[in-house]
Amino acid sequence: MIRELHANEEFEQVDALFERIWGFEPDSRPISAGLMRALTHAGNYVSGAFDGDRMVGASVGFFGQDSTLHSQNTGAAAGRGIGFELKLHQRLWALDRGISRITWTYDPLVRRNAHFNLAKLGARPAEYLPNFYGVMADAINQGDESDRVLAVWPLTDPRVEAAVRRVPYLPAVPEDAVVGLGDDGDRPVEGRTDARVVLVAVPEDIERLRGVDAGAAKAWRHAVRDVLGGLMEEGATVTGFHRKTSYVVERNT
Repeated sequence: MIRELHANEEFEQVDALFERIWGFEPDSRPISAGLMRALTHAGNYVSGAFDGDRMVGASVGFFGQDSTLHSQNTGAAAGRGIGFELKLHQRLWALDRGISRITWTYDPLVRRNAHFNLAKLGARPAEYLPNFYGVMADAINQGDESDRVLAVWPLTDPRVEAAVRRVPYLPAVPEDAVVGLGDDGDRPVEGRTDARVVLVAVPEDIERLRGVDAGAAKAWRHAVRDVLGGLMEEGATVTGFHRKTSYVVERNT
């Protein structure tokens, strides 16, 4: 069951859940139970997913500009489809209030998140944000620069409406597409970016790589920033995520 949260005890449960998921340092929590209380009192979005009485997922969002809800934090037990159900709940909540889109940021190096956001939800990357939060101190991102992609979810777009019916968006890749960034084991390999469609790979498991080879993780961070971030800065459009490995980027000229 997923429902909105309003009680201080519930916000403390969210705080504890996020701590278990991310392993935040005491002074690095991105959001507190007190702030969640203030956000909901002002009409913003905080929800929890429950398995019986046990909270297994939660999401926090606030109103932004131009009829937008910004989803700041969503966390859930892995492998159970809870994150997808939280997004469906968030979408209906927003539509009931006349909100036409939801935005959030995510680490472009995490394959499963890119696949979830672009394929399973039909969101569209809108902006590459280098080191958006500074160097992070939680257990997952420890010591890494916090590059993020701003994802935009247009709630009534046909692509999104199909995705929420569990029809994932899988972009067509033309035969003349080129590899702008490839994956050679744990190391990035830069290629060509001079075609109309460019594929930009990300590592198989950046979180594991941070722990076993910090140099390789840093090389991936800067390679993706240079290639994917560079293409987006030039005005290219990310049209999807291909075979759970690579961004599909289309030049607009």
